[in-house]
Parts: sequence; structure tokens; C-alpha cells
Amino acid sequence: MGGRGRSDFDAIFARDPAARTRLEILLTYPGVHALFLHRIAHALWRHRWRLLARGLAAFSRFWTGIEIHPGARIGKGFFIDHGMGVVIGETAEIGDNCTLYHGVTLGGTSWQPGKRHPTLGQGVIVGAGAKVLGPITIGDNARIGSNAVVVKSVPEGATVVGIPGRIVNKGEHSDNFEAYGLTGQMPDPVARAVECMLEHMHRQDAEIAQLRDAVQRLQPLETMMPVEEIACALEEDAPEGGGTRAGNT
Repeated sequence: MGGRGRSDFDAIFARDPAARTRLEILLTYPGVHALFLHRIAHALWRHRWRLLARGLAAFSRFWTGIEIHPGARIGKGFFIDHGMGVVIGETAEIGDNCTLYHGVTLGGTSWQPGKRHPTLGQGVIVGAGAKVLGPITIGDNARIGSNAVVVKSVPEGATVVGIPGRIVNKGEHSDNFEAYGLTGQMPDPVARAVECMLEHMHRQDAEIAQLRDAVQRLQPLETMMPVEEIACALEEDAPEGGGTRAGNT
């Protein structure tokens, strides 16, 4: 408990520039309160004091707004920033030096007993509002972008964004902390779609200009029949009913 407590405090100082003193962290950080109560609840759970452990977890949820099942296994250096709305399921496993932001869910996708929740490797960052669901594995130093929904395993060092989550970066990350799981400039699918449409329009304009130039070279404009004469010719050829003949349409 003592060694893990010190590593948890060190993690907060390393990742939260708003942290000033240990006393401030101890008194005002709900993530610290939830983690401290979970350590106790988890010990009770392992010793089969299941009802007492669940009761302590329920009190922790009421007090902090963070729900951690006493069966979840959490490593050292764990940091929950802000924390409101975080949910961690019973069979979830979290490695050392991981960071979760508010609204994160480490949930399950099945009612069957056994492993139902994700496993996070070391140094994983999960952005605000992200959902990591099912018995999947998130590799070491992976980044989950804000509001992503991840239902497939993620390799080491990858960055995942979107719904459903898709890998946008497979590079290895440095030890520098990256807030909210973002690495560099994240791709915007809507902006990319607009760019593709504009590129297509520019190509079409260029092709139309080339076709116009080719037609002008074959038949100069002064020898071409004016549009008014073409319209008059069509009206003269039209039947009395007002429609054009099939051969002229």
C-alpha cells in the first residue's frame, strides 16, 4: 500500500500541472479517494469478504462519482483525472502508469461469466468519454482518443480514434505524457471528405476545359451554329403535339 501510494502521488505530479502539494491532492482529488478505497475493497474481495467489499465500492461511487468494481485489478502509478463517470468492471485489469479521464468505461459486452472486461497494458492513456468494451487487450503505451468506442484489441504504441475505434497511428510513443490520448494532429474524416470532393471538382473542371479546347480546335466557334439557330431548328422539326420526334431527342 505504501509503495503504491507513493507511486500514485508521483504519477499525479508528473501528469497534472494543476497539482501543487500532496495535501491538496489528498483532500481534493476524487481519483485518489476512489483508488484508495478500491485498494481496501480489492483486498476484502480477495479474502472473500465480498459483501463488505461491494458496500465499500458503493460508498466510493457515492462519494467520488467513480465506480470501480472491487474485483478489478489495478497496477501502480494509476491516475484518474477529474474522474466523474468513470466505470471499471469486475474483470478489468489495468497495468502500471495508466491514465483515465472522466467518462471512461472499461466495460463488458457479454453476460457470460469469466473474463468480460478489457486488459490495459502499461502506460495506456484513455481519453475522456472513451468506451473500451469486451475482453480485449490494449497494448503498452497505446492511446485511446476522446469519445472513441474500442471493441477490438489494440497493438502496442497505437493511437485509436472514432466510432468504432480505428487505428490512426502505429508508431512507438515516447515517455512524454500526452493528454487525452491524442498524438499530433488527429485526422478529421469530415474535412477529409470535403477535401476529396474539392479535388474531384478541380479534376472535372480541368477535364472540361481540355474537352472545350479540343472541340474548338476541331471546329472554330465562328463556324459553329449559334444556340438560337439550333433552338429554332428543333422547334421547326417538332410535331404539332408539342413534343420532339424520337429521332431528334
